[in-house]
Parts: sequence; C-alpha cells; structure tokens
Amino acid sequence: MSQPAPLNPLSLPLHGSRLIEASAGTGKTFTIALLYVRLVLGGHSVDDDTAFVRPLTPPEILVVTFTNAATQELRERIRNRLVEAAEVFRAEDEEGGAPGASRSGGHSTGPENVPDDSGIPAIHGGQMSQVAPTDGFTAPPRRLAAGEAPVALDPLLLELRDQYDPATWPACSRRLALAAEWMDEAAVSTIHSWCYRMLREHAFESGSLFSLNLENDQRELEQEVVRDYWRSFYYPLDSDALGIVTRYWKSPDDLHAPLQRLLPESEALGDEKPEPSETLAATQAERAAQLSELKAPWGAWLDELVPALEEAATRKAFKGQSFNAKSRANWLGALREWCETDADRPALTDAAWKRMTPDGMADIWKEGAPPCPQAWEALAQLPQALGALPEPRNDLLIHAVQWCRARLEREQERRAEMGPNDLLTHLDRALKGPNKEALAAQIQRQFPVALIDEFQDTDPIQYRIFNAVYDVATPRRDSAILLIGDPKQAIYAFRGADIFTYLQARHDTDGRHVTLGTNFRSSRAMVAAVNHCFSYADQHDAGAFLFRADGGENPLPFNPVNAKGTKETLVLKGKPLPAMTLWPLESEEPLSKTAYQTEMAERCASHMAALLEAGRQQQAGFAKVSDGDDDKREQSLTPLAPSDMAVLVNGLQEARAIRLALASRGIKSVYLSDHDKVFSSPIAPQLAIWLRACAEPQANSRQAEAKLRAALATPVIGLSLEELDHLNQSELAWEARVEQFSDYHRLWQRQGVLPLVRRLMVDFDIAARLLGEFAEGERLLTDLLHLGEMLQHASQELDGEHALIRFLAEAIADPDSHGDSHKLRLESDADLVKVVTIHKSKGLEYPLVFLPFIANHRPVSDTDLPLRWHDSDGTLQLSLSADEATLATADRERLGEDLRKLYVALTRARHATWLGLAPLKGSENSAIGHLINGGKAIAPSAFTHVLGELVEGSDIALSAAPEPTALRFTPAPEQQALGHARTPLRPAREQWWIASYSALRTSGAVSGSSTIPLTTPAPEPTTPQEATTLEVLDEPHDNAINTEAFHLHRFPRGPGPGTFLHGLLEWAGQLGFNSALKDPAAREDMLRRRVQLRGWQAWHDTLAGWFEELLATPLPLPQHLPQAPSQPSEGSQVALRELDSYQVELEFWFAAHQVQTRKLDELVSDHLLPGVLRPALDADTLNGMLKGFIDLAFEHEGRFYVLDWKSNYLGSDDSAYTAEALRNAMLEKRYDLQAALYMLALHRLLKARLPDYDPHQHLGGSMTVFLRGSRTTARGVHAVPAPVALIEALDALFAGTAADAVSETGLEAVV
Repeated sequence: MSQPAPLNPLSLPLHGSRLIEASAGTGKTFTIALLYVRLVLGGHSVDDDTAFVRPLTPPEILVVTFTNAATQELRERIRNRLVEAAEVFRAEDEEGGAPGASRSGGHSTGPENVPDDSGIPAIHGGQMSQVAPTDGFTAPPRRLAAGEAPVALDPLLLELRDQYDPATWPACSRRLALAAEWMDEAAVSTIHSWCYRMLREHAFESGSLFSLNLENDQRELEQEVVRDYWRSFYYPLDSDALGIVTRYWKSPDDLHAPLQRLLPESEALGDEKPEPSETLAATQAERAAQLSELKAPWGAWLDELVPALEEAATRKAFKGQSFNAKSRANWLGALREWCETDADRPALTDAAWKRMTPDGMADIWKEGAPPCPQAWEALAQLPQALGALPEPRNDLLIHAVQWCRARLEREQERRAEMGPNDLLTHLDRALKGPNKEALAAQIQRQFPVALIDEFQDTDPIQYRIFNAVYDVATPRRDSAILLIGDPKQAIYAFRGADIFTYLQARHDTDGRHVTLGTNFRSSRAMVAAVNHCFSYADQHDAGAFLFRADGGENPLPFNPVNAKGTKETLVLKGKPLPAMTLWPLESEEPLSKTAYQTEMAERCASHMAALLEAGRQQQAGFAKVSDGDDDKREQSLTPLAPSDMAVLVNGLQEARAIRLALASRGIKSVYLSDHDKVFSSPIAPQLAIWLRACAEPQANSRQAEAKLRAALATPVIGLSLEELDHLNQSELAWEARVEQFSDYHRLWQRQGVLPLVRRLMVDFDIAARLLGEFAEGERLLTDLLHLGEMLQHASQELDGEHALIRFLAEAIADPDSHGDSHKLRLESDADLVKVVTIHKSKGLEYPLVFLPFIANHRPVSDTDLPLRWHDSDGTLQLSLSADEATLATADRERLGEDLRKLYVALTRARHATWLGLAPLKGSENSAIGHLINGGKAIAPSAFTHVLGELVEGSDIALSAAPEPTALRFTPAPEQQALGHARTPLRPAREQWWIASYSALRTSGAVSGSSTIPLTTPAPEPTTPQEATTLEVLDEPHDNAINTEAFHLHRFPRGPGPGTFLHGLLEWAGQLGFNSALKDPAAREDMLRRRVQLRGWQAWHDTLAGWFEELLATPLPLPQHLPQAPSQPSEGSQVALRELDSYQVELEFWFAAHQVQTRKLDELVSDHLLPGVLRPALDADTLNGMLKGFIDLAFEHEGRFYVLDWKSNYLGSDDSAYTAEALRNAMLEKRYDLQAALYMLALHRLLKARLPDYDPHQHLGGSMTVFLRGSRTTARGVHAVPAPVALIEALDALFAGTAADAVSETGLEAVV
C-alpha cells in the first residue's frame, strides 16, 4: 500500500478517483472550497492536464457530507470562497483596467479552455447568464474608509490567478461571482437527501414511485408489522411452544425492541431461518436428546451414592453439620426427580451447587475419599452443560427480523413512503438492478464530479452507491470522485460508520492518495506532543490503531503532520505552559472506576479554578506579541476565561461528576451532547405534573385532587410549606385553586397548550423564580418555553388533552426517540466551561482541553448483544450470542475505535491539554493502555515509570495530579447593570400596513358625506378562510337546527356556515369540478365528514342536492353587449363542470402608494352602477400592501373572469334573490369595491404574464354568486363586465400616478 503524497490544492488532478486523507486541523473544508473554485473555473490552458475536461456549474458538482448543519456550513464556506476568488480575479481589473485589453492592446479570446460564461452548459436550461442573476454578488466589494488599509488578498488565490492568462481574468471573475450567486441551487447535501432526490428525479431508471413520502419516524409502521408477525406465526402455536416464546417476549412490543435495532442490518444476520414452529420443534428435540444424555448416568450414580453417604455418615467420615441428613435427602431427592422427569434443571439451592462438587466435598470429608467421585465431577460441570443447551431465541429473532424486513418494504411500497435508511437501500438496489448501467450513467451525467466529505464516516451501502456511479477503482478523465476524510477520526460505528469501508476505498484508490500535512489549528508544541504520542504508539506490534498485519503492512498508519503554529502563547505568571500534561494518580493497587472518577474530578476542577483565578488576576492567559522592531515589540495578554476551557467526557455519568466538582468551586458549565434532548430536562416532569392537574381540575375524585396538590407542590411553582398547609386548612383557599386550574383547562381547550404554559408562567411568576433561585435558571426557562412550543405543535396531530399528556410522558421516558428535540443553545452558554462528549467535539476546537477521565474504558461483554464485528474480508457480521472468540474480536474493534476517539480528543486543543491517568482494572485493554504499553499489562507501581518512557524525548510534562482544594473562582462583576428598555420619543414617519378588502370600513353614511378617519387598521386575513370570515362577521348568527323546512334559505347563518359553504366549493375546485360531480362517493364521504364535524347531520340531504345542482347548472357570464349587467342572454353562460382552466383561492398582493379611500370610492361609484347611492367608505389612506384571496379565477373562451361566493341571507325564499335584490346587496355590503379590486388584481396578473395582453379582449369581468339564490332564474349571480376605464384608473391610483389617469379617462372628480 503506497504512502500518500502531500496535497497541492492548485495542482491536484481533478479527474478520476482520489483519496484525500485530512488529519485533524489541516484545513479540510478550506481545501474543498478551493478545489470547488478550480472546478468552476476550468483549466487555465488547453494543456492543463490537472483540470477537469470542462468548467462546471454549481448544480453539476455534487458535494456530500453527513449532517444538515455541516451541509449548511460547507455551502456557506464554498460561497464565501467563490466570492473571495472573484474579488481576487477582479482586483487587477479594478486597479488598472481590463488586463487583457491593456496588456495585449486589444481584445483577446484566450485559449480554448478559458472560462467563458457565454458557453456554460446549465442544468436548468439556458446559459448561466440567463439563469443566474447578472448583477450584484453575494458579498459586493466594500469601499474602504478613509485611512483604512486594504485587506490582503489570499496568496493561494493570487497564485491560482497567475496560472490564467490576464486577458481571461474578467471572465473568470464574472464566472466565479455568478457561481456564488448560484450556490442556493448547488448540489451540496447529505447522503440521505441526495438519495431521495435521485429516486424522485430518476423514478423510471430506479424503478421507484414518482411520489414518495419520507417518514422519519417508522416506529408505528414497524410495530404494526411486528403485530402482524405475531398473529401469523405465534398465534397458531400450541401452549407449550407459545410458553417458550413468551419466556423471551411477553408481547409484540417486547419483540419490537430487539427487532428494531436489527432491521437496518438484517443482511448481516446470515442465511434465512425456518419458521418458528419448525425451529421450536427442532430445538426441543435437540434439547431433549442432550438432556437425556446428561441424565442417563444419574440413576445409577444416585443408587450408589445414597447408601454410601449414609454409611459414611454413620461412621462420621465427614462433617455432619455441613451435609446433614435433611440436606442430603432434599438435594439428592431433587437430583433423582430431575433425572426421572422432563425437568430442565434440578431444583437445587445455591448452597447445594456449591457443596456437591469435588472441592465442596473435599472441604468436609475427614477420612478417606468421597464415594462416586465421577458424580461430583459431573455435578460441578452440570450448570455449564445446562447453560449450553440449545435455545431457539436467536433463530426465532432472526426469522422475525427477516420476515418483518420484507413485510415492511411491501407496506412502505403500498403506502408510497420510506424511512431515512430506506433511501439508501432503495438507490443501492436500483444501482444493482436491471437498469443499473442506465441509472449510473444518468447520475454521472448529472453530476460529473463528486466530493465526499467526512468519508471516514461512510458505510458499505453508501460506498456501493458511489462506486456504482463513479467506479472508484477505474479512474476516468470525464468524471471525478474525491473522497475526503480522516480514518483516524472514524468514531461513529454506533451510527453505522464502517472503518473497513474506508480501507476498501483506500485499496481501490491505491496510488492515488494525497494527504493534507499541515495543522492550522494548534500551536507547534501541541502538534508536536500529539505527533510524539501516536508515533510512539505506532512502534507497537499492532501499530497505533491496531491495523498492522503480521507481515508489517499497515493500511492505517500514523503520519506526523507539520504545524503552522499560532500567534498566541498560553502563559501562567509570564511563563509558557506545557502543551500536554499527564496527571498520573499513584496507587499500589488497581483503582476502581468510581474511585478514579471521583478523585480526578476534584483534582481537575481544582486546577481549573486555580487557572481561572489567575486569569482574573491577569496572571494567566494568551500572550500575543505585537508587530514591530525587536526593541519595540510589546506583549499583550488576553486573560483566561471560562469560555476558553472544555472538558471532554465519554458520557453523562462523567459529565455529572466534573460539573458537580466545577459547580462546588463557583464555575458554571454547560453540557453538550448528541443525546442532550429537551425532554430529558428537569423541567419536563414538572410540566407533565402541571398538565395532569389542568386536564381535570374539577373531577370529583381523590386522584384528581392528588394531581392538583402535586402540581402546586412542584419546586418551580414555588408555593411555600405554609401556603400548601393553608390549602389543607381552608376550604375556600382550596376551591379558589380548583377554580384557577379550571380556568387553565378552559384556556387549554380554547387556545392550546402554549398559551396555558405562558399563563402559568405569569400567574406563578415562574420566569423570575427560575432566574433568581435556580442555578441553571436560564437553561430551565428556555427548556420550558421550548417544551411548550413542541407540545403545541404535537397537539395539532393528537386528539385531546390526555393524548398530549401521554405523548409528553412517553417522550420523557424515551427522549432519544424524538430526533428533533435537541435543547436550544443559549447565548450565555458561550461564556461557560464546555463539558462535551468526545463524539460531539469532533470537528470543534477549544483553546484549553481537559481529559480527566480519558483512562476509562468499557470492554465489550456478553450483555452488549448483538455483537458487531468484521470478518477477514472486512464484511460486517452480527452475532446474537457471545462466545469467547467473538467477544475478543468485537472487543478489539472497540479498542480500535477507542484509540481513534483518543486521537480526536487529543487534537481538539489549540494550546494545551491535560490528561488524568490512573492504573485501572483491565487498563491494558484501554486506549491509553495500548498507547503507552502496546496493550501489555502494567503493574500499578510501575505505571508512572511507563509514562516516563512515553514522554521521554518530548516536551510533554509528567507531574502528579494536582491536589484538590476548596479554592472558588469569583467571576469579575458585570461592568454595567442592564437599564430599562428605551422608549421611542417620536412617532413613525409614515403609516405602512397590509390591508385587504375587509379592512375598508363604512360608517353607514351614503357617498359624499364626511366621516372620521380610522385610527387602527384592521388585521389582514392570512388564509382564505379568514378572509371569508371577515366578510360575513356582521351577518346574523343562528343555528336553525329546529327548522321544519330544510332548504338552503333556512341554512344556518354567520361566519361558520359561510366558511363551511366556501370549503365545499374549494374542495370541489381542488379535486376538479367535473371530477367532483362524477364521483358521488367522494362527495358523499366529504360532506358526511364535514356535517358530522359541525353537528349539521340533518342538513346533509339538502346540502347534497344543492351542491350537485350547483356544479352542473350553467351560471350567467357578464355581458359585453349594451344591456343590463345582471340580465344574461341565451348562450352567455358556463357551468362549473365545464371549466378546465382555473385557479381556486388565488392569493394576490400589490403595493398601495398613499391611496385615499375616498378617491377609490369615487372611482368605483362613478363606473359601477353610477348614480345609485351606497354607503361611503370611511376616509383613510392605504399605504403599504393590499392583499386578498379570489375564490375562483377562470378562463372561458379566451376571456378571464373573477368569481366570488357569497353566503349572505337575503330572505326566506327565492323571491328575495331577484336581480334588484342582488344589486342592492352588492351596494349595501360594498361588494362592488371587492369586485373592482379583484378585477384590478387579475388585470395586473395578466399584464405581467400574458403575451399581447389587451384588457378589452381578454378581461371578462366579475361574477358575485349568492349561493342561497342558486335556484333562481339569475342563479344568484350578479355579473359585471370588465370596466376597462375603471381598472386602468385604479391601476394608476394604486401606482401613485392618479393624475395621469385623470387626464386619460377624463374623470375630473378623481383628482
């Protein structure tokens, strides 16, 4: 295996397959961004063999990483790098004109391969200049202030620029800037989201459905499948067989727990197992045969033993009190019963098993030898033999996993859904299927280049996908895949990451390895210390990371890195501190884990307190020497602060130990972990208690009373003991509390759980109490609000208060089951000591790092089933049983990952790291044990001596662990207390608001009268339902439940019925009016559900008949002939079922520039039904945005119309819905204004979207349909043809150019 060469980001070939090994802190993300810049630029000349065959655009460059947060960060880093590179290529141009023109004397076309944005192939059609913005950049150049020095340009980018002909620099700059603008569409994603995209975009080639729903939580479906399995295979079993099954799993839920962990890796479980009935029969037969063999000699042995023991007892050959007659009779009787019956084990006590062995008998025998020695020997070995009897559990579980995996896939396909892991398996299966070549070629054409970040965290399926597309072992000139990662940081095996997959890729790219060899994170001393430790470990037989084979080949060697160094030095009292310090605990005997953890937490916290106190006194911190002559250079000190420190731990138990020790010394800390969920917060159980009390405060039971008392007694509610006792003594006080929580219950029902939580916080002053009386009050307060928001969101999918309480209880019991419930980070967390798990710290850096428990380890045991290990080919294997060989293999892989965790931990610090070490039990199997002695046992007395051999020849400090002290850290007081919030002293300069038609108010006066201006703008509707409700708020309300004649005229009135009728028509429009008419079953189902929800079941038949008739009945269209607008002629009508081009609930927005409502009113009154009196609009000014929802916009025979449904009640029969009555209702409610505004919105839309738009030709008009009058001659329709002059005048009015509109329309009164 070849050793990697150093990577030069400016000359690395960007084609074929390459493996980039990036050690910690070596600038991996920086390098990816620079390679991305080169891919966008393309080659600098025709002879540039290192460049890709052509320049690429962001959608063509696939960048994959493994978390959403990393994806966002990587996207921004690449974007910023593109902007920076564009500035570099533009810098010369800005300084002295276009380089090409100035240096060559004219226009230069440049070489063939130069970046020219006129010929860029674009994924979304057209060229880059047509798709991406052509002006502006992500970060436009900033003009320098007077006297400000220009920012130095990146030397690496300057070197890259110099590779290109100066004549091409402007084109390069333009191309890079456009690529930066295009980064929102760049193919930077996680592996899961990319697979999801591929399955949807290449549905034909992948054989997947066009519509796939991604369900992140598959537990409910899994549990349903397991229940199906239980019914299919366990119900038919007889009682004996079922008894065996229930020894392992009492219910389907019990079976689901182990099965859930195995489902993603079912292929590693081996061959298919027989059905449970066959397995149980075969196992029972084999058990019976082995038991029979074990029992066979015992009848003869007991016949010999009983008289022999009695004879020995008579002559007192053994100590009678230790093996008396009663014990002999009971124990030997139990053995005889066992050997003569079907029992599996003899009913012997622990004392019997211990006594009746060769050693036990020898202890009590006084003369001669015990009789029948073979019986005692066999009895000593019997427990082990009985434990080795065949058990059907593993085969039963494997069959269940395999069957449920197949059934789960069928159910997912039937439901058109899949889980996150299924995304990978589906694409992997497609790339192995019959269309694999076509699919792989299509993906490769779409993404000719792929950069895979954090490749050490990949798994076999992910690598198979990339290998199928890019054929890693066979590099090609027209495609590229760059695998970037650090195998020394592969620490996520518990998530499925597989170091052996990385090694396979390393083998496939043999000869094409490069490495980033310079650390930019840490000080030179820190890098040297880490290099020394792992170089020392690499001299052991197995190498530093346990991968060196017997022949000496090591696919995972440790290669030392260089150091860029830091400008600051960590000092204490003017002297530099060692970069790495080892703290051994002296002991003559191996220490227990508890003793080590307790002792080291105190010592480490004491040292941290001492350093922080020194920092507060300006004696410890980071010294930086200022630039200048040697004689004039000054050294400045940045004092050490808690935010500079991090303690890395393995888990929650260690975190608690160090945080308690820190807290006792006045040092605040924050715990950061991947398992840090808000449902595990201490406030969550108290919130659950409050909600239980609010759910049934007036229930007349002792249980309900107990819930309320428990809520009032919680620490956060804060009632004193006296107040709680007063509730026991005073009936009135207790009733007041019951009534208070009854109000909370009503609030919960009306508004939801989040308003309830906020009310509790106000009534009991919870926020002030948490911040004033609790050590982590800010954290608890944030968690409480976060929980309230999450419960409010969850309540939308849950039915009732008790369902929400059950949801919260389940989440508290299993916080990890809610993947999106991580605690929100606080701004104040940044000022505290960070206590971080090593897994969480990966990719992060801290000035100072403490590793007080780094000697801890947890060996693999037989309780860690299933065991994961790899065979000689690197293939993952799962074992449901634990023999010694399998345990040893699995534990060695655990040790390998612990060594990589140790590497991650030691490379987090910029300046210094402290390690707490001790001779622990079994420490030779720990990462520290392997590092210092190759896994060989170390005597406790020699522990410090062996550490001395490790640090020899380095600057690593070896000193006794600091003594624990009671020194407390006293933070510096805040400079200034927070003042009161500032109050503005002047009003806003302008009134800007969002208005809608419903915000236009009338005072009751007719047009032309004077009214008072509005002072408070009405809230704008946010949904079509709100818009409908606001329109009919002043309609009379009734329920009309007891009406004798059921007719739509008698249908209930008010906002609720209005939105109900609108909802029916919206449903029909979304389904398709004709489809709704032709599908009576769907109409019936929808209508039944909706009337049931409203309690209007008695109206079903009436509504059904009216609805069907409305869909089929022709409605009169506006007439463009000179006749009354509400008198339709023959043929000018259309039925809803005939519409095939329409939009339901069309939302519109347009600007309103100082629009006077009186001018708006006057325009509409002069054009629509002129001369007829109507209520005048109140004087007001619309300035901001006007929004609305058009119930229906449709096109018919080349003209476009707006239609609005009205549920107004005009009278008790059809005679109340004459043309005149409709006209009067239009004017009374000022629906004429609404019609005009809707036509204006349609006019603006058509003017922007429709080529050759002419309002006289294309604009049809407005239709207001009074639904209760749909059976009249006019069908309840008030139709208005489009008044073009009015619409153009309104267009000018809202645009702020009304004066021009007046001159064109001749309306003197408008101005």
